[in-house]
Amino acid sequence: GAKFRIMNKLGSGSFGDVYLGLNTENGEQVAVKFEPFTLNRSQLLIESHKYVVYNTLQGGYGIPKIICFGKYKEYNALVMNLLSPSLNDLFYYCGRRFSIKTVLLLADQLISRLQYIHSKNIIHRDIKPENFLMGLNRFSKRVFVTDFGLSKMYKFDDKHIEYKEGKNSIGTVRYVSLNVHSGIEQSRRRDNMESLGYVLIYFIRGFLPWDGLVAATNKQMNERIFEKKASTSIETLCRGFPDEFANYLRYCRSLKFEDAPDYRYLRRKFTALFHRLNFKYDFFYDFTVIPLKVKQLCINEGCGTLIRDWRIALPKL
Repeated sequence: GAKFRIMNKLGSGSFGDVYLGLNTENGEQVAVKFEPFTLNRSQLLIESHKYVVYNTLQGGYGIPKIICFGKYKEYNALVMNLLSPSLNDLFYYCGRRFSIKTVLLLADQLISRLQYIHSKNIIHRDIKPENFLMGLNRFSKRVFVTDFGLSKMYKFDDKHIEYKEGKNSIGTVRYVSLNVHSGIEQSRRRDNMESLGYVLIYFIRGFLPWDGLVAATNKQMNERIFEKKASTSIETLCRGFPDEFANYLRYCRSLKFEDAPDYRYLRRKFTALFHRLNFKYDFFYDFTVIPLKVKQLCINEGCGTLIRDWRIALPKL
């Protein structure tokens, strides 16, 4: 209503638009997502599901703050705190390659984020760079996890969901685990943790071996990616990088369906590597040096496409 003033569009997706908003009571900038009522019922249920999950996770370190959710005119509206560009956008800005230091800083936070989400009996099921966003202002060094539209409870009344086969693949095919490709029900490790491993390797390599494949249909594409992913050994995937990345993937793939990952063990391995390489925990990422003017442009004009043109825009600032 009168509390939030809608400003510029930040981006749009398949089912709605996201706008920059202003809290007229305290001057705080927020993000406002609008979903039209004309959408099919299943998508509206997904949006309601997102809100319930966000509420369950509220107060967690690196979880966006939900300010309000409700109906406005012909829309469902979700108001949350404004975040910076996604890691995928920042990855493009940095020339599609992150340094080992940046990847290790991110890995430490992201493993902790998944540990917290899993502690609430939730699995994300769509781990990808686009769903990790940096904070703004005093939270600028913090990574946030977003978009829980595909998430699912893996425990009810302290009872783990049952092992099943023949399930449809859910998630972004580039990053899903081998078990998801095989139609096996997702659990804590198989699958969020393995997917995170592919994200980290992608950040270091700049690509994954199954990128760029061509197929006539989505089904054929999924099959080709699965074949390539399954035939690419962990040694090949992680060749040229510290052993900790290969060991991370081996550990994730070794866990059984109901096993709880040893998050502390995984973080400790990456932390030891961080210190061995004489890095400092100064939270100075590769993208920390992005000029303030460019960051403000992203907020004012929308970061969806602008950030990919930053390299062109920089000389003009």
